[in-house]
Amino acid sequence: MVYLVKPTVSLKEDYLSFYQEWLDSGEEMIPWVIEKDPANFEEMIQSIQDHEKGINLPDGWVPDSTYWLLTNHKKIVGVVNIRHQLSAFLLTRGGHIGYGIRPSERRKGYATKLLSLSLEKANELGIKKALIVCDETNIASFKTIIKNGGISDKDFIEENGNVIKRFWIEL
Repeated sequence: MVYLVKPTVSLKEDYLSFYQEWLDSGEEMIPWVIEKDPANFEEMIQSIQDHEKGINLPDGWVPDSTYWLLTNHKKIVGVVNIRHQLSAFLLTRGGHIGYGIRPSERRKGYATKLLSLSLEKANELGIKKALIVCDETNIASFKTIIKNGGISDKDFIEENGNVIKRFWIEL
């Protein structure tokens, strides 16, 4: 069983383990929120809380909510970032929901459950139709989105030729 929790200082050690594993993997950190340096953990948590309230947002950014996916043993296996609305950038490249699963915990069904739980949170935020995107090369994410009811929309092609698949999910 897994569940979502808002980031909290009480889970610092497990988050640092999650963060270090991702750094060690050398992979791009997705969603963007896990790129935040946890050296000053309390400051990082405050920043996440501020973003949810729309405080201290960089220009052009929208409020967002971050959740950690925990197992019954309080191990962080995933992170999701839910944008409360879409900017022009998010409409093509980011969508409402960005999520990532700890490298050692992939291929266990966590992403499907994380997206499902995230869609419930998005609905609570008043989002009625959620945009979810993934790179064309990310087959696992593509399958996760489809399993959660994703309906394909027009792809977006970035300047470097990368194809972003775009999907809408009715809530």
